[in-house]
Amino acid sequence: MEVKGFSVGQIMTNCYFVGDENTKKGCIIDPGDEGERLGREWASFGYELDAILLTHGHFDHVSALAYFVRNFPGLLIYVSEKDVCAEGSDKPEFWQCGRESGMRFIHEGETIAVGSMIFQVLETPGHTPGSVIFKSGGMLFTGDTLFAGSCGRTDFPGGDWRAMLASLKRLYDLPGEFKVYPGHEWTTTLGDERRTNCFMRQALDEA
Repeated sequence: MEVKGFSVGQIMTNCYFVGDENTKKGCIIDPGDEGERLGREWASFGYELDAILLTHGHFDHVSALAYFVRNFPGLLIYVSEKDVCAEGSDKPEFWQCGRESGMRFIHEGETIAVGSMIFQVLETPGHTPGSVIFKSGGMLFTGDTLFAGSCGRTDFPGGDWRAMLASLKRLYDLPGEFKVYPGHEWTTTLGDERRTNCFMRQALDEA
């Protein structure tokens, strides 16, 4: 599995390209902005784009979605229905594009196959009602649930601090070691976050 990360947009959101070296199929996780730039980068990445996986529905993680829908017909898009519904009845254009192209609503424990890669869906509400993490092998794509030394904000509409603590506790208890690819800033490991992340410690103390 090959992973390549980009920081895009004014908020410097992390977008990840993930490629399966066996089948040359790949996916994009959280195309947050700068669609044309990401399109050029994908062209040089060397994989066939099979799907887009969204950790949640905030604008800084989905704003380039419409670009890929227009330029990659038949593209599958995976997202929690809880975040689509949270946008209200007047959906932004990118949600409409997603529906027209093949949006799939994902749930806890579901698996998504991209080539020979398997991504397991972990529901981790807190930052948004529909926040999810994608687990594949020894990797966690955590969106805005877990950062290096921190966690996502819960003061936006739909945020829930108690749910965030429960999600962090769940991650703490996840068996094994993982490399963490967060939605902002730098990569980390789950082991490091178990040892040093004060919000994870709070989650344990209040469990």
